[in-house]
Amino acid sequence: MQGEYSETICCEMELEIKMAGKQKLELTWIGKEEVAKLEPRILIEDAEFSCHALKRHSDKDLFDNKLIFGDNLLALKALEQEYAGKVKCVFIDPPYNTGSAFEHYDDGIEHSLWLSLIRDRLYIIKNLLSDDGTLWISIDDNESHYLKVLCDEIFGRSNFIANVIWEKADSPRMDAKTFSTRHDHVLVYCKSINNIALNRLDSPEEKLAHYNKVDKNGRRYYLKPLRAMGGQGDSREARPSLYYGLTAPDGTEIFPKKQDGTDGAWRWQKSKVEAEKDRIEWIKSKNGWSANSRLYLDATTGRPPETIWFNNEVGTNRTSKAEIKNLQLGEKSFDTPKPERLIQRILHIATNEGDLVLDSFAGSGTTGAVAHKMGRRWIMVELGEHCHTHVIPRLKKVINGEDQGGITDAVNWKGGGGFRYYKLAPSLLEKDKWGNWIINKEYDPNMLAAAVCKHEGFTYSPSDIDWWAHGYSTETDFIYITTQTLTEDQLIVLSEEVGSDRTLLVCCAAYKASAAILNDKLTNLTVKKMPNALLSKCEWGKDDYSLNITNLQVAAQDDEPAPAVKKKAASKEADLFDDAE
Repeated sequence: MQGEYSETICCEMELEIKMAGKQKLELTWIGKEEVAKLEPRILIEDAEFSCHALKRHSDKDLFDNKLIFGDNLLALKALEQEYAGKVKCVFIDPPYNTGSAFEHYDDGIEHSLWLSLIRDRLYIIKNLLSDDGTLWISIDDNESHYLKVLCDEIFGRSNFIANVIWEKADSPRMDAKTFSTRHDHVLVYCKSINNIALNRLDSPEEKLAHYNKVDKNGRRYYLKPLRAMGGQGDSREARPSLYYGLTAPDGTEIFPKKQDGTDGAWRWQKSKVEAEKDRIEWIKSKNGWSANSRLYLDATTGRPPETIWFNNEVGTNRTSKAEIKNLQLGEKSFDTPKPERLIQRILHIATNEGDLVLDSFAGSGTTGAVAHKMGRRWIMVELGEHCHTHVIPRLKKVINGEDQGGITDAVNWKGGGGFRYYKLAPSLLEKDKWGNWIINKEYDPNMLAAAVCKHEGFTYSPSDIDWWAHGYSTETDFIYITTQTLTEDQLIVLSEEVGSDRTLLVCCAAYKASAAILNDKLTNLTVKKMPNALLSKCEWGKDDYSLNITNLQVAAQDDEPAPAVKKKAASKEADLFDDAE
């Protein structure tokens, strides 16, 4: 029975209609209902790895970019409070789940784990996106269709923009057993389809050659027949209001006629012809006069992005590997780096100068390098050691103007700006030798105050005036964090200093005050014992949510015995934040 269950449920994910009050179409997999309760860590800057140019190159130099070293799911959670609704573009290139991430591939468990891990990241990314922001995900055929359905569920099908096909190879693989794969997908989603405004692409030179005429003012244009051409709206019968006469230069009245001699229709209403008569140009041939409209080059706004991106436009995997090699960053190579022109096109379409770009799978750092050269603010996250051996040296070359490859010449990049390097703080709580949860000993008072502010939804901002104000949630609501046990007299004094027009959340080790005093007299205070008030908020002490199957726990099967529950040893030492009053 167990094997049959695994065969039908574990190994194959399926679309199902789930009855939950109303029908719901969704993708299901093992462990979908298990969502990690993430700890919102604080970020700690390490100035040794931060880098800034020695001088300004322009007023547009950007210095507050962020490079975060650590687990990318915890890093996304750490960013959520400050950056919710502020990121204009997210590009991610997650592991493709083609065997490199998992030792034993295609038994169903790996699909489930991959989907759960991607799902957890996408929910936070959605929160980080601005209302007019977009998400771009690079993926191959192996998981692209599952990922599409998952994104539909998270972002809504109406917020799907496109599936871009990128020609990642410039030649076939002759050793392919079936098809030689030459493309990857880039799935594009948005926060709200009604709010996005994507930039158009510049027309290539061969398109510009189409503007083959010049008017008396030197403006380039081409002619387009004013008569409707093709489609169901090109006849008098279909568009009677667009059948009318126009006066040719010799006074002849000209009506729209189809090639077979039947009555046609103009493209413009008569009122528009009158309003834009300077754009009408007549041409006489052996068949008589024809009316045309001028389309000017300087009046166009480029061409809309298309869903097929050819390698000669955005580069290939071969291109990107050469770019990495030319940077001379070390011996380690990257299997699937992305060419700078590919990221440039994405950022051109999705952002403008000064917008914020996020890449939580930084890899070799291409997104940050391209965003920097294009004048976009950026945040990148990377857990691998190549964050130090490749990403940081690469960004330093960009900042110092030493990176001459990629899009450098195309955007006339000369150097400048900088970034700050951050690590994730350790877990706020740890267990002592008796198994009691206590505040992590690595936390100093400032780190503790900042961390508790984040957990309680406050902005950490110690006041220079009010010693008890470590942060705020509104103009009149504040938080105070202390490791002391507060007496009733201390709470009364604190309440008086806060005043009746403000409120204060007090987080302390313990307090000695009756419920009656707190409820009746100290109405502007809310008092919580730490860390007891935090214990149920999230998972503590977990530092790795990476896409590595060796770091993941697989749910026990039905025939596996439950682990024995050990009795908790009696504590011989008082907890720093215990329940004693």
